[in-house]
Amino acid sequence: MQTTILHTPELSDGEKNLLNQTLSGELEPCEKHFRFHHQDAVKGEALSQLRSRFNFDINPVPEAFDPASLGLVITDMDSTLITIECIDEIADFAGRKAEVAAVTEAAMRGEIDFATSLTQRVAALEGLDESVLLRVYEERLALSPGAEPLLAGLKSLGVKIALVSGGFTFMTNRLETRLELDFTRANVLDIQGGKLTGKVVGDIVDAKAKADYLQELCDELKISTHQAIAMGDGANDLKMMALAGCGVAYRAKPKVQAETDVVINHGTLANVLHLLHCTG
Repeated sequence: MQTTILHTPELSDGEKNLLNQTLSGELEPCEKHFRFHHQDAVKGEALSQLRSRFNFDINPVPEAFDPASLGLVITDMDSTLITIECIDEIADFAGRKAEVAAVTEAAMRGEIDFATSLTQRVAALEGLDESVLLRVYEERLALSPGAEPLLAGLKSLGVKIALVSGGFTFMTNRLETRLELDFTRANVLDIQGGKLTGKVVGDIVDAKAKADYLQELCDELKISTHQAIAMGDGANDLKMMALAGCGVAYRAKPKVQAETDVVINHGTLANVLHLLHCTG
């Protein structure tokens, strides 16, 4: 028996009829969403067509994923847990936001190698006063809709939460404290004499590093990667999302949505809780 989540608190008779024309099964009402239990798996083009008929998110629960055994949720930061791309906003203080944002966008679409793109973008920050980092954090950084209830729900279930980012420790360290996260990893900006040098310190957190971090945390927690959810929006997140038992694409690039189990385009991050139980 397959279960497909309908991320909507209400269904009209017309929507129910349309759903039954596509899938034959049993509809289970839950808090703020519905679960549809059916025999035949829905995926690929059939799933895309089904999603196109409704104005809410529709997501099959991955067959290899057991929500009851979830032990870890690992999430990307920029444009996933938070609404902005931090490096673009930092570059704004150098008058180079449009230039840097174009490279960021290409990297997230998978058109440019991430490490190469980050090196190029960080170089554009050379000479900036380190005080701009705090300004970006305090003045521009905002959590994505539904982030706080998602985190609260995961903590209530005893699920560990990790933040991994191709961005910078200046932001992830503050979010770790503010949101009481369990683990964080990101790039370290090189700062000399109170100025950004245009370089990062140490290895770059790229797609492979994110997947390796997921495996490292699962080993530490003594759980399988199938007991993890990985969330992201860009091509740099695909390797860790593929490794996890469930990958969640949050308002993601088309390439990422096409290769991911769960897609959230209409709802908020809190909708991830619908995968776990009949609440949220």
